[in-house]
Amino acid sequence: MDSTPRRSGGGMFEGIYKLIMRRNSIYVTFVIAGAFAGERAVDYGVRKLWEHNNVGKSYEDIPGLGQRPTEE
Repeated sequence: MDSTPRRSGGGMFEGIYKLIMRRNSIYVTFVIAGAFAGERAVDYGVRKLWEHNNVGKSYEDIPGLGQRPTEE
């Protein structure tokens, strides 16, 4: 007689496997899309941090230098 209980629902990792990792084409697409989205998120965060730390020190903040020429 088997005394260990069996889980019939699976679990979170089994659901992820069934959704993403069962087929290689879906898994590779998920990895590439995740890398692209992660790169965009890191780039956005670093850019905002850089702008926050350098307020008043950038080229656009200096009067006369950062202004675009007006069309007359």
